[in-house]
Amino acid sequence: MKRNPVLLPGLLLAMAMPLAVIAEEEGDAGMATALTSGTATIGVRARYETVDDEAIDDDAQATTARLRFNYRTGHWGGWSAFGEFDHVFNVFLNDYNSGGGTSPGKAGQYPVVADPNGSDLNQLYLDFSSSPDWKWRFGRQRILLDNQRYVGGVGWRQNEQTYDGFSLTTTAARKSTVFYSYIANVRRIFGQSVSAGSNDVDIHLLNAQVKLNDQWSITPYVYYIDNEDVTAFSTSTFGARVTGGIAVGDGKIAFLGEFATQSDAADAPVNFDADYTHLNALWSAEGGLSLGIGFESLGGSTDPGEAFRTPLATLHAFNGWADKFLATPDAGLDDTYFTVKYKAGKWNLTGVYHDFTAETGSSDFGKELDISAGRKLSDHYGLLLKGAFFSADSGVALTDTDKFWIMLTASY
Repeated sequence: MKRNPVLLPGLLLAMAMPLAVIAEEEGDAGMATALTSGTATIGVRARYETVDDEAIDDDAQATTARLRFNYRTGHWGGWSAFGEFDHVFNVFLNDYNSGGGTSPGKAGQYPVVADPNGSDLNQLYLDFSSSPDWKWRFGRQRILLDNQRYVGGVGWRQNEQTYDGFSLTTTAARKSTVFYSYIANVRRIFGQSVSAGSNDVDIHLLNAQVKLNDQWSITPYVYYIDNEDVTAFSTSTFGARVTGGIAVGDGKIAFLGEFATQSDAADAPVNFDADYTHLNALWSAEGGLSLGIGFESLGGSTDPGEAFRTPLATLHAFNGWADKFLATPDAGLDDTYFTVKYKAGKWNLTGVYHDFTAETGSSDFGKELDISAGRKLSDHYGLLLKGAFFSADSGVALTDTDKFWIMLTASY
């Protein structure tokens, strides 16, 4: 039977509330005081986005804005609560397909800018800490694990991805942070007015970061996804990542090494096994210059539907900002990339060059250049300019695509 994604956070909160009442009866500050002594914040994010995709005659032009309101209560008996509400709307330009079936009249006419209009209760949860080493969270929540390659919030889009369930974080074991979560519903970026905006799931996430010393750590993880709405997303993934750094003269080299193996799970329509590898080194100097090189590989096959997949990831952060590889090609994907970062006064400048090839076979998919320039305008305001320029190789089912963004943020 399909769960009601709207009622689930309320049920989880209702299950937890009796414990809060017990805590209050034991002599802690009253719940009413905690509710009224919290902190409220408001944020605005306005963005212009244009997309030129050779596969579609018309360019996309979108000016969208997001209003965000949140409130965190005070504490009572180890408990606190948090709520976050978003409203996304158009300003002036709306010549774009917002994706996921949210603008059927524009599908095929314009490229996708995945920012549909709508309001969303983005987060609503209770936190409980029985001691400084143990923290429980019940309800609708943002989950960001490691670099968000497997589990993230898709924070680049105006409406974030959040999760209905509960999670536990503990630092009780020496030099380690262990995270576990059970998720019953994934609230995707397309909103609840379309079927693509919500996935009924049974997900178990286990992630344990262990510090080897002051510079190095290892993080083994197990992610089990049973997606009842999109069975192709049902996977079982086991892996580990190692991060650390070494001093080199006046600078430092940061390293990342990661390997994972994935197979089908639950009612997945295809039986498969695929591997994932990510290697990265970034040298940073005191003057603000950073140079990096990386290689990321998502395994594929000559048979369709057997490639490595990461359906809960913040995909925009990987394999190019043009978002040409939101789904891994059947032949897999090898991404060799080079990064340059420089801090010039108040500006943070970034450039990334990608070379995309198939992991299985000899296909060349294309090249991409990503550039950005961002800065704070004051304590409350920020500006970001960003572009992505993808050039497809001949003979592949991909098209040249250019994207450009101007984004202003304000928070109070």
